[in-house]
Amino acid sequence: MFKDIENEADIKLLVDTFYSNVNNDELLAPVFNEFAQVNWERHLPVMYTFWSSVLFGSTAYKGQPFPKHLRLPIEQTHFNRWVSLFTSTVDKLFKGPKAEDTKFRASSIARIFQMKLGLFSIVTDQQ
Repeated sequence: MFKDIENEADIKLLVDTFYSNVNNDELLAPVFNEFAQVNWERHLPVMYTFWSSVLFGSTAYKGQPFPKHLRLPIEQTHFNRWVSLFTSTVDKLFKGPKAEDTKFRASSIARIFQMKLGLFSIVTDQQ
């Protein structure tokens, strides 16, 4: 039986599981580990705080995530994979309104980043 995302421990489980999947992904792992050389011990707590802010309204996160993505060698396929991995991670761990909201917010963040990077634009017929 799945439970919904309810607390900081759930966010930690989601983030840890998701980034474990990223580290095993042939498309995303090189961007994170070879190009960006992410320090996972520092990055993961930042992601816990980020998602806590997004999902629970915590004011602990003070960063600006978009500028860090400007220099990355990423294309729409990277965003598609990121969203796919994120969504499947949520689905494997949680079920409920907050889990659905989490997937929606992740997709929205990815879409906004892609627009800012000029990778695609919104087609008004699909709205």
